[in-house]
Amino acid sequence: MEELMNQAEGYLGTIDWGGIIAGSLRILLILVLGWIAARVVRAALHQLQKQLMKREAGDGAMSDLEVAKRADTLVGLLRQGALIALWLLVGLIVLRELGLDIAPILAGAGVLGLAVGFGAQNLVRDVITGFFILLENQARVGDVAVINGAGGVVERINFRTIVLRDMSGTVHYFPNGTITTLANMTQEWSGYVMDIGVAYKEDTDRCVEVMKAVAAEMQQDEYFGKLFRKDLEVFGVDDFGDSAVIIKARITTPPIKQWEVGREYRRRLKKAFDAHGIEIPFPHRSVYFGEASPPVLLKMQAEQARQRGEQAPATALKSGGDATARNVPTPEGEED
Repeated sequence: MEELMNQAEGYLGTIDWGGIIAGSLRILLILVLGWIAARVVRAALHQLQKQLMKREAGDGAMSDLEVAKRADTLVGLLRQGALIALWLLVGLIVLRELGLDIAPILAGAGVLGLAVGFGAQNLVRDVITGFFILLENQARVGDVAVINGAGGVVERINFRTIVLRDMSGTVHYFPNGTITTLANMTQEWSGYVMDIGVAYKEDTDRCVEVMKAVAAEMQQDEYFGKLFRKDLEVFGVDDFGDSAVIIKARITTPPIKQWEVGREYRRRLKKAFDAHGIEIPFPHRSVYFGEASPPVLLKMQAEQARQRGEQAPATALKSGGDATARNVPTPEGEED
């Protein structure tokens, strides 16, 4: 036991505790400096975002909301790339302080990068496509877009993917290189298109007047009035449906506000149509039996009476027989 203790003391005596403490302090200092650098990068990018918003707002080409979404998307992507590069650099410095030779690591990373460049062509395509999506301002964080047939709010735009969240809360991930169609529903302005159906007996000019009056009333509203970019556009009679005449119209609003304004307009329009006696038709079906219908109807009445445990009226039976007789032709030369 004493020999074991002597070996342990000898081993501990060979350790350079001063070097370990100094190295630990250097690593701690490096991590603190990395954290400070990350805060500086965030602050610098925040100032850059303000400058971008100020410059683009001064041009007057886009609304404040559009400018904010564009700046937030660009700065968010720059922040992501800058922080990744910063912490990779900090990690390499820490490895060197631990006594590891980082030259082979860098050389291996170069070879690995070359192999990835050949083998992961889809990854390279995703990054390049994402760059052009941002450069051409096709979509920004907060937009409502339809990508490859799936619609939702753009939550994130990364180097490789675009993330959408639909109405039900489902999150969709699209690699940038696989995007074949991208429809932005909230860029610069939005439109709410309506197909209003009225009965065939109604005067369409009168219906259009009521529609415009409802829109004018909403434009005087303290809240909804600010959401109208222009007056209601009525394109006219667009179609003759099975049970309705279709009048097409459109409301123009700021981005992403079209559904809120459109729902409120439909609610008010329904009340206005009811107040003016304008019928909003609905599909229905009428059953016509033809000239031979009296016996059919009387048999139905008799069957209903039988099911209720009642006796069918004699007049109904007699009328049914007479009706049947009237519908049976009598051959010529024969007497009743």
